[in-house]
Amino acid sequence: MDQQAGSTYLTARELAERIKYKPNVINNMLKDSVLLEGVHYVRPFGRRKVLYLWEAVEHTMLEGGRQTAAMAGPIRHQSAAGHHRCGPPGRR
Repeated sequence: MDQQAGSTYLTARELAERIKYKPNVINNMLKDSVLLEGVHYVRPFGRRKVLYLWEAVEHTMLEGGRQTAAMAGPIRHQSAAGHHRCGPPGRR
């Protein structure tokens, strides 16, 4: 994936400020499970330092939310009588 040209490179601390996570959560929980090497982050010159690609991370955050909402389908509510109905509460 050639997203790297023109990308904004961020350290874990800088990324944490933007997405409101702690840097250790990004490095220990998100990296390699949600954030993938070569897509969301690079190791410049094959070294240990990790730089995150802001545009790719932002795209995944936004698309992930849309995919989750689409997979969930319509919201089902249970009325007081115990019957299920679709749609927002108060509408029949």
